[in-house]
Amino acid sequence: MTTSALRRQVKNIVHNYSEAEIKVREATSNDPWGPPSSLMSEIADLTFNTVAFTEVMGMLWRRLNDSGKNWRHVYKALTLLDYLLKTGSERVAHQCRENLYTIQTLKDFQYIDRDGKDQGVNVREKVKQVMALLKDEERLRQERTHALKTKERMALEGIGIGSGQLGF
Repeated sequence: MTTSALRRQVKNIVHNYSEAEIKVREATSNDPWGPPSSLMSEIADLTFNTVAFTEVMGMLWRRLNDSGKNWRHVYKALTLLDYLLKTGSERVAHQCRENLYTIQTLKDFQYIDRDGKDQGVNVREKVKQVMALLKDEERLRQERTHALKTKERMALEGIGIGSGQLGF
């Protein structure tokens, strides 16, 4: 277990985070790799539960308000948000539209790392993608339909009915 993962576990206990909040914290960690799709899928499923939805979105907004050296929190929160818009509860898009200003402010996100690399560009690009999705209801509906079909296909393949074969 990495020291960052251990530190995260301690914070989870100290702050008494819920299971949903812990999953969001894990998906939006400062670790130099993206959130696993299996974890994002679990979080998307949680958005259909009223209590868990509130916890997921609360932690997501907290991560989106990070800055500076925690630019990965912001970037991964936007990555997760993009995923949730497509596969989570429709309430995700509704809440995002209510808090559009918070997302829009990230269009100016700045962070230059100690090697002089502009890491803020990653956040700014992701914001453009999320904003485009939120502003185009028809495209969002198409993306949600496509994501649902993909999820159903994966579920069928998982039980051995995929690849054009029926399990006879």
